[in-house]
Amino acid sequence: MGKYVLWIFLSVCCRFSGYAQVLPRVHDPVMIRQGGRYYLFSTGNGISVKSSTDRKHWKEEKPVFEQVPLWAKKEVPTFKGHIWAPDISYFDGRYYLYYSISAFGKNTSCIGVATNPTLNVSDPHFKWTDHGKVIQSIPGKTNWNAIDPNIILDENGTPYMAFGSFWDGIKLVRLAKDGLTVDEDLEHIPTIASRKTNPMDPNPPAVDNNPADAGGNAIEAPFIFKKGNYYYLFASIDYCCKGSESTYKMIIGRSKQLKGPYFDRDSLSLEKGGGTVLLEGDQHWHGVGHNAVATFDGIDYLIFHAYDAEDDGRSKLRIETIEWDEQQWPIITKQIN
Repeated sequence: MGKYVLWIFLSVCCRFSGYAQVLPRVHDPVMIRQGGRYYLFSTGNGISVKSSTDRKHWKEEKPVFEQVPLWAKKEVPTFKGHIWAPDISYFDGRYYLYYSISAFGKNTSCIGVATNPTLNVSDPHFKWTDHGKVIQSIPGKTNWNAIDPNIILDENGTPYMAFGSFWDGIKLVRLAKDGLTVDEDLEHIPTIASRKTNPMDPNPPAVDNNPADAGGNAIEAPFIFKKGNYYYLFASIDYCCKGSESTYKMIIGRSKQLKGPYFDRDSLSLEKGGGTVLLEGDQHWHGVGHNAVATFDGIDYLIFHAYDAEDDGRSKLRIETIEWDEQQWPIITKQIN
């Protein structure tokens, strides 16, 4: 009987990948490697952290914040410690973790940043230092939403932050060299991706029971990745966070300039509703999105969450290998690693 139960367990675990692994529950994941260990940051109370030596078996680490940052509670009074959509980078000799504080369905939002000289919890220098707010959006004042940060360095090492969710779409802003403050006029930061075909049109009305304030410009979660001669802009469209009812999918565009404009495979501008669908849900995974991209040992990986149709729509970690076609566009091989 014991062997039979074990066989059932292994069969369930192997149904996606050909080997036994339990996919961890995550939302909005991003990954980096230090030494021989991978670190996975994701949405959660205080920011969830996991580590692994093989990207298959994950150890739960302590959250980044054990207590709610006081500045965040002041700026977003309804905030209770559940921090969204972290982004991890390494530059200027330290690790930068950007994160989102927001009221759900409103652009009462802020992006903050914490730094650490190391991700190794056994290192005596391990310590997260919170630097507080980097950028803020305010209802009725800013037609953009300060969540879902992603950092990319230009050719001179200057950090830029792509961010945004709904409202006017995906924005791009230059940061100071130390990555802690904005170094640009926020009245004129560009929109680099939207679902509106005419940028001057008002936002479409909210749909699918989403909050009216958010509108229906359903694009968010940017990630910019440099490969060869191009900067590739990944984004998620349609609706997350609904379990088996999620319609999330990933789109892609590219540009030879970090600031854009970004175009899809059909030469449509992402600023004007373009975007080639890279990956979408199926009968096993209802909604796939909020991706990151990382390169390990010369191989590029797509890291994202998906809603497991066979587990009540719970959000799970997915890692797929990226291949590149003759035109230098990404292709997903659909092999979990």
